[in-house]
Amino acid sequence: MQYKSTRGATEARSFSQVLLMGLAPDGGLMMPATYPQVDAELLAKWRQLSYAELAFEIMSLFIDDIDRDDLRAMLARTYTQEVFGSADITPVRALKDGILVQELSNGPTLAFKDMAMQFLGQVFEYVLARENQVLNILGATSGDTGSAAEYAMRGKQGINVFMLSPEGKMSAFQRAQMYSLADENIHNIAVRGLFDDCQDIVKGVQADAEFKEQYAIGTVNSINWARIVAQVVYYFKGYFAATQSNDEQVSFCVPSGNFGNVCAGHIARQMGLPIGRLIVATNENDVLDEFFKTGAYRPRTSEHTFITSSPSMDISKASNFERFIFDLVGRDSEQVKVLWAEVNAGKGFDLGFMLDKIQGEYGFASGKSTHQNRLDTMKAVYAAGDGFVDPHTADGIKVARELRLDGETIVCLETALATKFDATVHEALGSDVQIPRPAALAGLEDLPQYVIEIANDVAVVKDIIRTAVKI
Repeated sequence: MQYKSTRGATEARSFSQVLLMGLAPDGGLMMPATYPQVDAELLAKWRQLSYAELAFEIMSLFIDDIDRDDLRAMLARTYTQEVFGSADITPVRALKDGILVQELSNGPTLAFKDMAMQFLGQVFEYVLARENQVLNILGATSGDTGSAAEYAMRGKQGINVFMLSPEGKMSAFQRAQMYSLADENIHNIAVRGLFDDCQDIVKGVQADAEFKEQYAIGTVNSINWARIVAQVVYYFKGYFAATQSNDEQVSFCVPSGNFGNVCAGHIARQMGLPIGRLIVATNENDVLDEFFKTGAYRPRTSEHTFITSSPSMDISKASNFERFIFDLVGRDSEQVKVLWAEVNAGKGFDLGFMLDKIQGEYGFASGKSTHQNRLDTMKAVYAAGDGFVDPHTADGIKVARELRLDGETIVCLETALATKFDATVHEALGSDVQIPRPAALAGLEDLPQYVIEIANDVAVVKDIIRTAVKI
């Protein structure tokens, strides 16, 4: 399997090369040259597999430059009951109204990012040892990517992590989870700004080809293809849990910020998984909702991005969106370059004339949730006896309920456990409600925290990397 850039000016690369690359040299995102196809016979064979076995069958279609036995062993070590709390890894439960919730947040950091990041920790270490290389990971997080990456990479040989986060914009639990790590290879950097500013710094460093090569800069943000392909697996697992046979269709509702999670669903659908609709749920930062309703994509500046009670979705420039547009325009790299020149000029673009294709051929729909919506949804789910949901998952459930068609089976992807956002959950349910938390994380907020606070400046981040990395 070869990979090419959405911008078209990067030579084809193997999976292992793409893994260590991050953003392509031409500024684009790496994509498989073709999507492997599945049929009913293959789905029937896969239906009874364990999660680790299913992951191997799917991911080996995209990864052919790693020994198959080694890949199988890595996945067997990654997806275990000990790490994810159940043999199912991603169990599916039904709410009283029939909406299904796929639990993706039972990993070490209680967020869906663990599903891919735990694999990345394994495969990074494997490839770096094989190639006798080191990697300095530079990432940006709006809350959950950072902790998932750091917990997956802590103590790994040949890897340093430099994680940018928006100062004061994450929940107390999210901050404590990241900043309490004292491992020497973990470096937390709080940027005075929003997530989009952090993301722009990462892209700015990646765009300096000389610095990127000299300091072996890579990324674990969802621009890294390995994260996307690992997330494709749970769409198949969720489909099998929601159906009895392979001639049924299932729709997925996905709370979306950076578009990586739902991009994996798009790829699963392109592979032939019988997904009816991919429903994108946004919060007040509804740039993607506007696009999937109108075809107009108008990213906002940091000044016009709202700070909300579902902070991991406080994003107005979704990095992975370019991957979908690449497919939408027939993989025409020249057109992608033209469109993103408009985005970078602050203008955006309008593909309203392709709306039938977006909603029909590609099956996308969307909706928006506000602060009061998510409070009402958390309260309604709890009152119905369906337990706790975090504010991001509540956004998804609200939109799924709003858009569900007669007879449609919708699986809403859980993004985090409620304990990560206890202030908002208590606002919805009352301060006396006891929110369950794993015993291992008791007192997390009381631990010492290690973080560097900086201005929104690419040069400052480069200096931090230079100081920490000995060349």
